Amino acid sequence: MQKVKNIVGNLGLVVTLVFGMFMMNSSSEKEKQPTESPTEFRNLPQVVKSPKISEGVAFAGEIIPLNIDTRERLDRELLVNSYYHSSSIIALKNASRYFPIIDRILTEEGVPLDFKYLSVAESNLSNVISSAGASGFWQFMKGASSDYGLEVNSEVDERYHLEKSTRAAAKYLKSLKNSFGSWANAAAAYNMGPGNMRSNMRSQGEDSFYNLNLNSETSRYVFRLIAIKELMNNPAGFGFYLDADDQYQPWNTYDVEVTSSITDLGQYAREHGVSYRILKYYNPWLIDNKLTVKNNTYYIKFPR
Repeated sequence: MQKVKNIVGNLGLVVTLVFGMFMMNSSSEKEKQPTESPTEFRNLPQVVKSPKISEGVAFAGEIIPLNIDTRERLDRELLVNSYYHSSSIIALKNASRYFPIIDRILTEEGVPLDFKYLSVAESNLSNVISSAGASGFWQFMKGASSDYGLEVNSEVDERYHLEKSTRAAAKYLKSLKNSFGSWANAAAAYNMGPGNMRSNMRSQGEDSFYNLNLNSETSRYVFRLIAIKELMNNPAGFGFYLDADDQYQPWNTYDVEVTSSITDLGQYAREHGVSYRILKYYNPWLIDNKLTVKNNTYYIKFPR
């Protein structure tokens, strides 16, 4: 009888252990399950969608030939710029300040207004300098600056002068259009250089940017301009919302003509009621603490 009791006791212990292990495993499995259902996951405060490509997309008045290749290249640039949030917001803020000036000069020079988006692609409407030394809104190299009337020396760098550099870029773009036959080709040549563009056209026997097999950057370049244009023309359609007071307002300035040298721009700024910082803010083309006037006449901006 005692043996039977021992066997029953042992069986009971085994059952208890097995049941305990089963409950522990069940509890562990439950802990591994998500605490929210798939339906609740859909309530995340964001929508990530692929932007649609409009039919009849054009750049500088030229219709883009959309085939499987060009459609996917444009799709990529729309995606990149749609979800490059901080950069796109900064461009939209800057546009209200700088686009009116750029539009006026492009119109005066006979260049399509779509080329204002080239300055966004090049610098995001900022006076930046590249690793190769290209500078300003339009990213001119120092060597090419003088060819289009920009003064660059130890005291003055007019690549940072918005009006002068925009006019220089417009003249350069017109010369590229005359050389390569279309505005799309001109934009590509602006990016890769006219020599490289001419060499690729000759070796491939093609006369259209859209049919050329180019380096990755230039192959994307025109489509990047188109994507920027699409986003900036319809920011709400891409999920970007700016109130009026979010936008950077146009500068309210007046010009002071300078016909004689200035030995101390800090003192000169104080004489006009502003700080040295504010003087440089409105006149980034002044890159030294002095300004030597020889045969030139300069105009320095001051806030009203």
